[in-house]
Amino acid sequence: MSIVRHFVAVAGLAIVASLASVAEAQDKTIKIGFLGSETDEDWEGSIVFKDYVESRTNGGIAVEIYPSAQFCGNFRECIEGVQAGTLEVTISTIGGFGNIFPAGQVLDIPYMFRDDRVAECVFDGPFTRELRDAVLAEIPSLRLMAIGNTGGWRNFATVSKQIRTPADVAGQKIRTIPADIQIEMVKMLGGNPTPVAWPEVYTSLATGVVEGTKNGITDIVSMNFQDHLRYLTLDGHAYMAALWWLNGDFWESLDDAEKRIVHDAFQHLKDVTRAAPMRNGIAAYEAFREAGGEIYVPGPEEKKAFQDATAGMKDWFIAQYGDEWVTRLDAAIADCEADIEAELQ
Repeated sequence: MSIVRHFVAVAGLAIVASLASVAEAQDKTIKIGFLGSETDEDWEGSIVFKDYVESRTNGGIAVEIYPSAQFCGNFRECIEGVQAGTLEVTISTIGGFGNIFPAGQVLDIPYMFRDDRVAECVFDGPFTRELRDAVLAEIPSLRLMAIGNTGGWRNFATVSKQIRTPADVAGQKIRTIPADIQIEMVKMLGGNPTPVAWPEVYTSLATGVVEGTKNGITDIVSMNFQDHLRYLTLDGHAYMAALWWLNGDFWESLDDAEKRIVHDAFQHLKDVTRAAPMRNGIAAYEAFREAGGEIYVPGPEEKKAFQDATAGMKDWFIAQYGDEWVTRLDAAIADCEADIEAELQ
C-alpha cells in the first residue's frame, strides 16, 4: 500500500470513529415542552437552559424546545409526558401542581408572601428541597428542579366594576383555573368563581361568561385581554410560581458532571424567568393604560382588608390537607423575612 493510500485509509477510519463518537456523545436529549409562547418567560428561560447545557457538555446533551402546546395541550398532559418519559422537562403552575400533589396548593394561599424577595428566598431554600423530596417519595418519575416565575403576581382585573375593597368582589363572575384553593378564595370574598380554560378566557370576557379574572399583567396583555378588561387592582394575592420538572429516570442516567451542569442550568433558567415579568411588565402596564384601562394600587390599610377577608383560607387548607405544609411554609417565610430585615442593620 502506498503512503498516500495508507494515509487516506487511516484518515477515513478516523472520520468514521469521530462520527461514531459524536453520535454517541449526543445520544442524550432533553425535550422541553410547555404551553407558553415564544414571547414569554418560559421560552426565555428555556433558551438560556439550552445554551448552558449544550455548551457546557460540548454538545453531549442536546436540548429541544417545544413551546405553544406543541407537545402537550394542558398542564396535566405535560406533567404526564414527563412522568412517562416522552418529555424530559416541563413547567407547571401551582394549580397544575395541585392536580398531582394537592398539598402543594399551600403556595397559593392568598397574601402569604409580602413581596418577590421573600417568595424567592423561600423557593431558593430548604423548603423547596423538602417539597422535592416529598414529591419524589410519591412520584419517583418527577423531580422538582427549580421554582421560577410565570407572569409576575396574580391580581384582580375586571370588565365593568373596579375592585377597591373585598366587598367589590361580591357577585362578580371571576375566572379561575380549576384549582380548589383559587375557587375557594373567590367564594370567600363573595364572588362567583368560574373555571375557564386558558384558551377560552378572551371569548369568555367578550361574551360576559366571566366579568373578571385573576392574572398577571404580562399574561393579560399577551392575550389581549385589555380589549375587554378596564380595571386592574394590584392586590398581589399570589406569586405566580413556575415549578420546573425533570424526568427522574433521566436524572439518574446522568453522571455526576452532567448532573451538576443540568442542575446549574435550571438555576440560570429560574433567574431569567423571575426577571422577565418585571422587565416585560413595564411595557405591559403602558399597553393596558393605552387601551383605556385603569390601574389601582391599594394602600397598606386597603391591602390589609383583603388579607383579613381571606384569613380563613389557611384554616380551609388545613381542613383539606393537614397543617404540615402550612407550618413548614410559615417557618420558611419567617426565616426569610428576618434575614431580609437583617440586611438593614
